[in-house]
Amino acid sequence: MPMSRALDPLLPQLAALAFPKPGVRLDLPPLAGSADALAIAQLASRGRTLLLVTANPPDAQRLQDEIAWLAPGLRTHLLPDWETLPYETFSPHQDLISERLSTLYAVGRGEADVVLVPASTALYRMAPPSFLAAYTFFVKQREKLDVEQLRNQMAVAGYTHVTQVVSPGEFSVRGGLVDLYPMGATLPFRIDLFDDEVESIKTFDPDTQRTVYPVTEIRMLPAREFPMDDAGRTRFRSRFRETFEGDPSRVSLYKDVSNGIAPAGVEYYLPLFFEETATLFDYLPKDAVVVLHRDVPAAIEEFWRDTRSRHDFLKGDRSRPVLPPDVLFLGQESFYEALKSHPRIHIGAAAASDSDAIAQPLPPLAVERKATDPLHGLKDFLAGDWARAGGRVLVLADAPGRRETMSEFFTEYGLKPAASADFAGFLESSEPLALGVGPLVGGFMLPDAKIAIVTESELYAATARTRARRDTRKAATMEGWLRDLSELKPGDPVVHVSHGIGRYIGLIHMDLGEGQTEFLHLEYANGDKLYVPVAQLHVITRYAGADPEAVELHRLGSGQWEKAKKKAAMQVRDTAAELLALYAQRAARPGHRFDFKQHDLDAFAEGFGFETTPDQQGAIDAVIADMKSGRPMDRLVCGDVGFGKTEVALRAAFIAVADGKQVVVLTPTTLLAEQHYQTFADRFADFPIRIAELSRFKSAKEQTEALKQLAEGKVDIIIGTHRLLQKDVQFKRLGLVIIDEEHRFGVRQKEALKSLRSEIDILTLTATPIPRTLGLALEGLREFSVIATAPQKRLAIKTFVQRWSKGIVREAVLREFKRGGQVYFLHNEVETIENIRNDLTELLPEARIVVGHGQLPERELERVMRDFTQQRANLLLCTTIIETGINIPTANTIIINRADRFGLAQLHQLRGRVGRSHHQAYAYLLTDSHAKPTALAQKRLEAITMMEELGSGFYLAMHDLEIRGAGEVLGENQSGEIQQVGFSLYTEMLKRAVRDLQAGKEPDLSQPLEVVSEINLHTPALLPNDYCPDVQERLTLYKRLANCDSDDDLRALQEELIDRFGELPQQTQALIESHRLRLIVKPFGVAKLDASESQITIQFGPNPPIDPTKVIFLIQKDKNTKMAGPDRLIRKASQPNIKLRVQGVKELLLSVKA
Repeated sequence: MPMSRALDPLLPQLAALAFPKPGVRLDLPPLAGSADALAIAQLASRGRTLLLVTANPPDAQRLQDEIAWLAPGLRTHLLPDWETLPYETFSPHQDLISERLSTLYAVGRGEADVVLVPASTALYRMAPPSFLAAYTFFVKQREKLDVEQLRNQMAVAGYTHVTQVVSPGEFSVRGGLVDLYPMGATLPFRIDLFDDEVESIKTFDPDTQRTVYPVTEIRMLPAREFPMDDAGRTRFRSRFRETFEGDPSRVSLYKDVSNGIAPAGVEYYLPLFFEETATLFDYLPKDAVVVLHRDVPAAIEEFWRDTRSRHDFLKGDRSRPVLPPDVLFLGQESFYEALKSHPRIHIGAAAASDSDAIAQPLPPLAVERKATDPLHGLKDFLAGDWARAGGRVLVLADAPGRRETMSEFFTEYGLKPAASADFAGFLESSEPLALGVGPLVGGFMLPDAKIAIVTESELYAATARTRARRDTRKAATMEGWLRDLSELKPGDPVVHVSHGIGRYIGLIHMDLGEGQTEFLHLEYANGDKLYVPVAQLHVITRYAGADPEAVELHRLGSGQWEKAKKKAAMQVRDTAAELLALYAQRAARPGHRFDFKQHDLDAFAEGFGFETTPDQQGAIDAVIADMKSGRPMDRLVCGDVGFGKTEVALRAAFIAVADGKQVVVLTPTTLLAEQHYQTFADRFADFPIRIAELSRFKSAKEQTEALKQLAEGKVDIIIGTHRLLQKDVQFKRLGLVIIDEEHRFGVRQKEALKSLRSEIDILTLTATPIPRTLGLALEGLREFSVIATAPQKRLAIKTFVQRWSKGIVREAVLREFKRGGQVYFLHNEVETIENIRNDLTELLPEARIVVGHGQLPERELERVMRDFTQQRANLLLCTTIIETGINIPTANTIIINRADRFGLAQLHQLRGRVGRSHHQAYAYLLTDSHAKPTALAQKRLEAITMMEELGSGFYLAMHDLEIRGAGEVLGENQSGEIQQVGFSLYTEMLKRAVRDLQAGKEPDLSQPLEVVSEINLHTPALLPNDYCPDVQERLTLYKRLANCDSDDDLRALQEELIDRFGELPQQTQALIESHRLRLIVKPFGVAKLDASESQITIQFGPNPPIDPTKVIFLIQKDKNTKMAGPDRLIRKASQPNIKLRVQGVKELLLSVKA
């Protein structure tokens, strides 16, 4: 049966309906669950294009996923929204523009069967079809390609030239390789040219820059929805002058476009680029059928109401005049007018229990975890009338992993579903019950076809599941986190293992008689210069310690560096011994092996209203494994603000309590204790568990009572501030301590925590780990989980750093109020907070302001917080009391006054108070309106704006390490010797000392670092400029080569180089071979290796693992080998190429190995 009719038997009433005539409306009978997608797929398979207008964007996304699964043969395209408010001064994301252009191109060419568009998006006026036709071109294999002409064509189409292509609308030319990321493409392409002919075209992965698979042609769509070439700009300028009064040269937007820059938000001036705009209907084929899904008229009505009020609010701004709404959007009348030339089909609200529904809702089938047979609902359905009438059932899981879990769960309770690969496979089979994977959101029954589809939404009705494209999100890797820190800028201080701290000036080329080689140019005290060959980059680390500007450079050859190294080594030894003693004590002491039933944990997890992200699941699994292991757990869960660390804590607490142990939750502030208490009380409500809170909000009597019950073992979970660390707190059977935001506790409290550490399971949650814990965790002395994937629908927080001005404050607050939200205004001086309140009242008469700070009486503060939480007030003027854990999803704008006075970790925490829902959140960091912030403050503000991406708490801690000077690993002073040798070298020494002590050896103070071999192959070893032209990229690759620890790493990097830049030139082969040698000689303690065409010279460091008798034997046997001094071995041999030299060195070393 051809695709066109394969779905007809499922909804026979629909198959019998003819399409109405143009201008006539046909209402479909009610459809339950996701049957609307099935109906659309069935209509679309008749060969006419369907334009599906949905009432809201999520429905369009859902239908796209569902139709693709039900009828994979259909070409479905989504026209996404720009996702900016009308007249917004932000531009839409490149990925959205890319998908829009791709859809418009397909629709215009008649290559789309179903086009999905949200109602509000369908109203936008857009570029005429002729624009797309004029600016689209193709690149094909075996064709001639003039690179210069391509550059011009790309520039005209609006593509930007970059050094590394990562997002749509970018291109890069490097010699015979051209990288392009066309709009509408899922992956970027790499073109390999032979002279001027296209030899091959391959796609590549923008994250790793590695090629994926070959293709024969590329379609290049324009990079924007409007032309930015000369003609387009000229038209914009003349139309702008016609449309708006006043002097256009005063409008920055006009000046930017005139200079060929596309300013943010220019999309809302799109009609000025064209003589005439088009609408989506101009792209549709004449015989297209329009389907209206749910309540489209109401959505259009609401859009127009919003847009008019925004226009009224903004139209007075002379510096950025706005176009009237009807120039940018289709009016309601015009929209319905355009519909008249097409047949119209209407799909109403989902069927509830209509008898006349052609796809009916399922009976209640929810899994009841607490019942003896959790699946009794499904079993009754399978055994009842449905089965007797010959009905079959397909159960759908969200993802393959869920399918496995469900399959095990079904088998456990006696159901054995057959596996189903896809929908077509199920239709062809005759299995009464099958289990597959599919994206359908709601199930339904088809009485005529005798088929029922059951999804997770029916089975697990209590859990809110987010349907998202989960496969595109990878869990965060530690490697990825750390690699981004390798960026060296000229002027940064670096540490050379043998010469100490110098300043990096740049990369330079020099010829020392053996051909051009590239060097790192370093400058030391008194202007001394040091040139380090790029093949030796492993001797250089970036300096992170004191303020990089003020760091003291060492004098070359002065012994200063040796002294500093020795001093640091002594301290490292003591630190390592102390650390190890603590951790050994913990490892040796058996902890409690927690025992619990997985079934109970699942029932508890069900109360979490969201789906766990991959990282979160990883952290939960790690904690469970730690608790089962029988060793005391000490895990640091570092997740950005609002990324669901609390859920990890809740599950750990559940496991501890289920095994009869008591749990302590420690928080730095009373407010946070209160909030955790609420969260825990809610989640444990269905379980027989006693929870108490100890904080300032409780009276003395309540506190005494709680402590008494705690000692008697009647309280299972106690939540409170550092009050819980005092001597009078007694536990009966303490099993787990959960610490939230450890870095906010003082030194004394930390010492008290440290004494707990050696016996009990400890789980620490933090958004910005303090450098000290970070250093520890990275050295593997403490387990570490990073949660870096944002929950679905969370957008990164837009951050602005500006001087204080009334206009900015007013605009920021009104934007938030307009969408019904709330604002935090942070002013950290209790003395002047009332003055600020008066200023704000005057500036914002529409605001309902409450003031909260730590000096208010308890009850008063509680009242203020409650007013704000329950939205009786919409602006909270407060001090940093809100820094931790206050969670109000409707508050999405924070204004921080005098932001230059805060530390990085603090700014990050404060900013994380907003953006806890799917709305775009804004953070304004305001500095003094008159004075300029200090250099360090400026740096902190820059760091935080750079870290706009979600999940940046970890990077911030890394950054903090560099700005504040790294923390000494133990003890209170956070700087010490680290300043002398720099953080990376210090941790390297610590790692070695720990390793030696673990192996039972005394750390060697004279040799605190591994011997670093100096290698000279007498041939240039570098990445030539024409091979890899970007300096920053070369530096990163040099550093990655230096970080390779095994031959496999080197090989992988070599493959990547060939893949990204083409065949390896001679010099690059030499570079890779010299690193190969570095790995070969490392275990032999070689200090210096010199391998030329005629001889090999090896100089050993102190105590090398060499057998003296073998050396003597070798010299006697081989006349070409001799000793030159006590630690040098020389062998004469002819080895004209690099490979032979490497082989020669390997053989020589193996022959004398101890």
